Amino acid sequence: MSRVYLLALTASLTMSPVSLAAEQADVIITNANIYGYNNADTIAIDNGKIVYVGDVSEVNAYLSSTTNMIDVEQAFVMPGFIDNHNHVFEAASEAGGNCELSMDASLEEQIPYLKTCRKQAKSNEWLMGYGFSLDAILSDDNRYTPLEVIDRIFPDQPVVIMEQTSHSMWVNSAALKLAGITKNATEPQGGKILKDEETGELNGILLDNAGDIVMEMAWNSLENQFDQSYEGLMAGLEEAAAHGITTIGDGRLYWKRGWYEVWKKAEKEGDLTARVSLRPWIYPADSVEPQLAFLKKIQSSDKSRLLLVDQVKMYSDGIFINGTAKTLAPYLDTYIPDEPYGINYIPSLQMKKWLEALYQIGYSAHIHAIGDGGIRESLNAIEYIRNQGALKPYTLTHVELVNSEDVPRFAKLDVTADFQVGSDYVAYHDHQWAEVFLGAKRTRAMMNLKAIIDTGANVTLSSDWNVHDINPLVGIANSLKMGKTGMPDIHSAIDAYTINAAESLGISDVSGSIDVGKSADFAILEHDITRLPIDKIANTKILMTVLQGNIVFDAEE
Repeated sequence: MSRVYLLALTASLTMSPVSLAAEQADVIITNANIYGYNNADTIAIDNGKIVYVGDVSEVNAYLSSTTNMIDVEQAFVMPGFIDNHNHVFEAASEAGGNCELSMDASLEEQIPYLKTCRKQAKSNEWLMGYGFSLDAILSDDNRYTPLEVIDRIFPDQPVVIMEQTSHSMWVNSAALKLAGITKNATEPQGGKILKDEETGELNGILLDNAGDIVMEMAWNSLENQFDQSYEGLMAGLEEAAAHGITTIGDGRLYWKRGWYEVWKKAEKEGDLTARVSLRPWIYPADSVEPQLAFLKKIQSSDKSRLLLVDQVKMYSDGIFINGTAKTLAPYLDTYIPDEPYGINYIPSLQMKKWLEALYQIGYSAHIHAIGDGGIRESLNAIEYIRNQGALKPYTLTHVELVNSEDVPRFAKLDVTADFQVGSDYVAYHDHQWAEVFLGAKRTRAMMNLKAIIDTGANVTLSSDWNVHDINPLVGIANSLKMGKTGMPDIHSAIDAYTINAAESLGISDVSGSIDVGKSADFAILEHDITRLPIDKIANTKILMTVLQGNIVFDAEE
């Protein structure tokens, strides 16, 4: 891709009276294949906003001696991707630990990985890591419990290792002691403490909020926490920009870890390469009033900023593989037989009260809801707040199993359904892994995007990075490969990663499409993905990413 910088105008570019009256442009992108336009090849940008979309023959009116002219050589220019659910802060950060286990290894097979982590660990400090599969290390064939295995390798140093979805933690006795967790401890709201079925002793696995609490202790023990967090954020933003992402819906802001201050510094230093909707985490086991006081202090709906803070992140339930997603019918098999319907982080009645209090201070919510029970309860809470007059956008994310009676409620209540389909296509084409928990009938009903799309509800796609691939093109392609349960066509899939996501974030007047008056946020691709075979979409090269008229990623550089 070539770029021509116009440092001066020749006499042949004498402006007409009409062009003199027109708004002059800082940047002009030309020779482009512009998504959504049949007879336009040029975009003029002034002060970060689009001032013209049309034919190059009319663009002279926007030229000045300082205009930066970019010839994209017929590349495909589309709205910048809006990733509605992305853990950009955590995903690329080494602050979360460099101890990596195997996703497929059994409990015994994890021992060499644990020993490698021990060699790398600093003594007398928390060791944090990630990457194991719950079903692999909780096999009935195990001779020892996960706690016995990890204690042999780490007898004194506190250790917490996060399963890839972040909904379970493998910990040792030193970590349990510091957290005050014994076999007789009361389980925190939204969390489960697993025990050996035969002995009743702790087995080293903490589910959902029980594990979150321990991880927060470990994170807050870090030396140079701020600097490590900042470096991780920069790495995450760089990865997002390289994939054409210009706006991010934050997966969760753990504000008790100082993350808000890190974001504020990035904004102040001009280091943000994406617009970000920060979503402060609602701590389910903590009292309401101190959280509301903090949220009120940081709330901002100022769309002129790159940081927005007017949605929270809350969890209704957990996930299926842990048995913690809330269901309407009991699990057929579960790690927590005392909770046959799964669990709530925030129960329905409490969620209504939260949403009402948040509405009073200018917040809506992005709600994790996976099971059909959690989804129904979340919709009930939103229906309650809609009846109070709340007009802000509300979103349920993941929405893996929706009862047929609740499908039309998304459109009726103006609730966005946010899906992640960024993993291997097989994972969304064949849900056999879930049959052991849910049975065949419920499993067949999982991840039905089209059922909700057909009601007219707003549907978005997002990555949940690093649970899934950050590349929006992977999600777009997979949503089409899903066939009758996926996106109906490429344009619907693009909308789900652009304008629909803007609606979910409440910024559709600012971004999400290429229109005059909107922010100049673009992903510039090597090929027109609307004309490619589905199997070619994910491998399309991102040539350039533009945020508010500024190039934040250039493949040539």
